[in-house]
Amino acid sequence: MKFHFTRKLRKDQTPHEIKLWNILRNREIGDLKFRRQHKIGKYVVDFCCLDKKLVVELDGGHHNEEQYKIKDQKRQKYIESQGYVVLRFWNNEVDDNLDGIIDTILEFCQKTN
Repeated sequence: MKFHFTRKLRKDQTPHEIKLWNILRNREIGDLKFRRQHKIGKYVVDFCCLDKKLVVELDGGHHNEEQYKIKDQKRQKYIESQGYVVLRFWNNEVDDNLDGIIDTILEFCQKTN
């Protein structure tokens, strides 16, 4: 049996990813179907709504370091070149403003109707 890297990522989610996934899963918001740890080209995104071409990324503090900023910009540019919109949130926003994150996702999805 072939081991898939995405399966490992799904198993090893961060606490912030688990918290957001518990809301995004099973069409809990806006009847939107999200996938977690979804591959787009050579990249794996945290959450993806294929119908809306939306990617939701959660970033920890290390993403504020210059080396990660450069990698993230390159990665995001590729994902956007595939027709997706990327919404990025900091991990602490999941703890401090989860409702705001959900509102932002819903607002984006309503605009794309």
